[in-house]
Amino acid sequence: MNYNLLEETGIGSFDLTYLFIAAYALILILFIVVIVQTVKLTKLSKRYRKFMSGKNAKSLEQDIENIFEDNRFIKAATDKNRKDIQSLYRKFEGAFQKVGIVKYDAFQQMGGQLSFSLALLDENDNGFILNSVHSTDGCYSYTKEIKNGICDISLGDEEKKALDIAMGTTDVTLGN
Repeated sequence: MNYNLLEETGIGSFDLTYLFIAAYALILILFIVVIVQTVKLTKLSKRYRKFMSGKNAKSLEQDIENIFEDNRFIKAATDKNRKDIQSLYRKFEGAFQKVGIVKYDAFQQMGGQLSFSLALLDENDNGFILNSVHSTDGCYSYTKEIKNGICDISLGDEEKKALDIAMGTTDVTLGN
């Protein structure tokens, strides 16, 4: 046979067997691609039918709008909660959060531990120590200011222990 077209393109000596093998290989690859795409389309079709079952396009659109409205409501509520929490943190920063109390017998004459030292501190270790001394003559109370965990006035042993308990530097033991 004379292949004029092949000779005119300059590949007259080309063996057509290679061309047919390449064409069959390409057809086989395309056939495999078609099978894979058919399987994917079948899965997608099943998912679509399941998604659309019992719904029409209008009700599905309304459902999506409701979801967006719910998301807006949740975002607004979250923002409000965040602001409220920040406000509470600012308010509680100055509130007394740390407490230390030590009961003691001031004069070893009363037979009971009626005197006490009470330390009240905020988050930044600012506050006061209330010391109440009970004696046979009466009860006397006084305070000492605490700034950053330090008192400018010297502290008694019980006051120091109450301050240490409030600041968490001493274990709390009952009955002392």
